[in-house]
Amino acid sequence: MMNSTGDTVTTTRDVDAILIPLGTPVTIPAGAMVLITQELGGTYTVSVSGNLARVDGKDADALGLGESNNAVEAKVDEKTSVACGPVEEKAIRDVLKTCYDPEIPVNIVDLGLVYDVHVVDTDDGKNHVDIIMTLTAPGCGMGPFIVDDVRAKVLSVKHVHDVEVQLVFDPVWDRSMMSDEARLQLGMF
Repeated sequence: MMNSTGDTVTTTRDVDAILIPLGTPVTIPAGAMVLITQELGGTYTVSVSGNLARVDGKDADALGLGESNNAVEAKVDEKTSVACGPVEEKAIRDVLKTCYDPEIPVNIVDLGLVYDVHVVDTDDGKNHVDIIMTLTAPGCGMGPFIVDDVRAKVLSVKHVHDVEVQLVFDPVWDRSMMSDEARLQLGMF
């Protein structure tokens, strides 16, 4: 399917959303005109009545969309995660690249928000993943939603049993932490 970014659509039903950057839950009513500004990582960022809001991919139908490239991109290994066995750090980093700040069309790894990923084999043969990350701004109301997205996606990685995400602000994030690809994509060279 085609990417819907830049399309103005009319909501087909009431849809729950999160105001950006405050993180406040809202309901966008059926019949509202919204502009899809970003379609990445299993969520949609829409502009509605002068505000940005995040709509979960499961609610794509409310935007008049079926399963889009966005939903396909967001799908990670959907088979049941088996807790015992080796965990590849690369698999974790790959799934983290499907997590996005809803205001910035670059994944959190390339933004430089992920400081550390550590897999711990526990005594009972299961795998625990510790992730240390930050946000682009300490007061970002979307932080809990980004952390939840990280946790859910990492839990979908084969053999991961538990995930702990620690949000830190030391060191403070700055643009120099972005990958060259991210800077190029955002026109910051």
